Amino acid sequence: MTTIAYVKIHPAIGIARVGNGAEFFYGPETPDEDPKPPGSFKEGTGKIKRQAARFRAYGYDQDGNVVKEILHGQGNANIEWTVQLANHKAAWYKFSLALDIPEAQNLAQDQYGRRNATYKGKDRDKLRIDPGPRTISGVKKNGQKFDTGKIDGTPVDLGELRTDEQGRLVVLGGRGSSASFTKPPSELTTFGNNEGWHDDISDGPVTATVTIDGKAVEVKPAWVVVGPPNYAPDVKGIVTLYDLLYDLFAQGGYPAVPLPSTVVFDEHIKPLLQRFTGHQWVNQGFAAEFGWQGPNDFTSPRLLAVLGSKKEQYRELRQRVYYQMRSYDRDGLSPLPWPWLYGDAMAVPAQSPRQYGVLTRTQEQMLEQWVQGNFDDKTTYTAYKSLDKAPVAQQPGLLDRAALDYCLADAFHPGCEVTWPIRHDTLYAEPFRIRHRANNETEHDYGDHLTPQLALSANGPLRGQGPGGLTRWMGVPWQTDTASCRSGYELRANIGPRYSPYLPSFWPARVPNHVLKKTDFDTVNQKPNSTVTDDQRAEAFERRAVWLRFLSPDKQTGLKDMVAGWSKFGVVETNAYTVKDDKFPAAILVESTPDPSLPKVDDHQNRVNIHVRESGHPQLSETQRAAVDERAANETARSTGFRPEEISAGYIAKVDPFRDAG
Repeated sequence: MTTIAYVKIHPAIGIARVGNGAEFFYGPETPDEDPKPPGSFKEGTGKIKRQAARFRAYGYDQDGNVVKEILHGQGNANIEWTVQLANHKAAWYKFSLALDIPEAQNLAQDQYGRRNATYKGKDRDKLRIDPGPRTISGVKKNGQKFDTGKIDGTPVDLGELRTDEQGRLVVLGGRGSSASFTKPPSELTTFGNNEGWHDDISDGPVTATVTIDGKAVEVKPAWVVVGPPNYAPDVKGIVTLYDLLYDLFAQGGYPAVPLPSTVVFDEHIKPLLQRFTGHQWVNQGFAAEFGWQGPNDFTSPRLLAVLGSKKEQYRELRQRVYYQMRSYDRDGLSPLPWPWLYGDAMAVPAQSPRQYGVLTRTQEQMLEQWVQGNFDDKTTYTAYKSLDKAPVAQQPGLLDRAALDYCLADAFHPGCEVTWPIRHDTLYAEPFRIRHRANNETEHDYGDHLTPQLALSANGPLRGQGPGGLTRWMGVPWQTDTASCRSGYELRANIGPRYSPYLPSFWPARVPNHVLKKTDFDTVNQKPNSTVTDDQRAEAFERRAVWLRFLSPDKQTGLKDMVAGWSKFGVVETNAYTVKDDKFPAAILVESTPDPSLPKVDDHQNRVNIHVRESGHPQLSETQRAAVDERAANETARSTGFRPEEISAGYIAKVDPFRDAG
């Protein structure tokens, strides 16, 4: 303890999630934890447990080396934790598009105006849910609740603080409650900017006072984000929030976050490829291409043995895999390159290459080295299934990564947990650690419209953050965005069926598109007998149900359905395949049983579910639409080999009612 010069709180950014159950579970604390047993995320079929963010204090010496975890009451140490959660969504500006991409320059002024603009001057303070800070200290304590915040007089509970049996901080968020605060109640009309509505998502600073032998020690603070539930907790995105921030700091030349000196197949390449295969459990199109025994099943031992070999004879195969990854300059508006995920500038119809997502530059560089054979094909990656089994020096980094590895950066439109400001280094005091705004510093009033130029300026909001600063950019309420973000928004008459009706997709790793039902898994997971044949088991395995099948096809009714029934949907969990005949994967991800109170639907008859989401772009004129369609057809022809005349520029005339624009 005498060598400790300062303390850091980890994870630097902790992630909690809302839930309406009485129980809670801890969020991942290493990137490689074993899946939790089925049933770990819900209470029965109708309630979702809250995900708690647990924070720890680590002591560092003057050279920046980790000495040990500091525990309250041990080694003459005392810790007093303070957290301030707030929700400023209703008082912030509308989300239409990430303001740091070129396409934002085309937004109309109203698209970056204030939410609830009828509240003027000091009345806008009524829109900020901020119960103030809460402090807690000791072992196994609770009772510090964030339940005194209000929105225009309506109380909103944002969660509570606890400590565990070692005195570590436990942050629990809200109950997933969303409602209108106006009289009469406002209607739900949009995916992200519903006037007169609030939710209980929040975020804010995490600080601590630490004393050792009665002397105060400097503490570097952290941040907590309370996000929506994770409906597929064992599926990682293709580009995680950790990948995004690692790329931000590594490419930015931060010494604390160096690029890997050697690319290791088992650590850097295989996990990335296997994320594509992991998406088989949440999207039908990914299942066909990357799923079990599919053309690119990256869990296949035979395929991995070839891809993981440095032999020159396999270079062409490595190159073919790498060239499947999307390049904006090369691929234009084509939906065909990987990953099959929407991007920040998604619109209907497509107007920009940023319609689709790409890997980070760091991921691309590692793949380039792999293609050239400049990689280690021998070293085995050490996966820590439990934080306690990792050396203490590695524990802070594992905590930082684990929290962010299960958050998404595949599309900031607006996103699931946080959105586009998170990728600006002005937001950070050091890598992964949010810069706190001083307690006596009041944020500027940016006026009635937060233009892209103002948002990105030196006097803009991308600097020190206050409570509620990260989640204010997100959709309100969160359920309407979750209900609206699906897959296969644009289906061309000719190119669509040749591609896939299930792709591209928004955020399937957090909000599934197509899932394996529990009843179908039960068929798969039994030995062939007189009533169940191998063919029937195979058919059941291939069958997928639309995860959001219980929502009304009427847009406004469907949004209301999600606000009312969000906790009744199934969670995609890992189940063991116990037959063990190698006909199916050893671990199969299965939708838990949805609540019986949800509407009865024929979920297997309508597996092709095309939903067109509001694009956030101004309506196109017929001339603009024709130009966009012609450009898209030419780009697709160039990247696919089809002749332009073979590609119809027309879009299906009948689209689903979630379409508002484009």
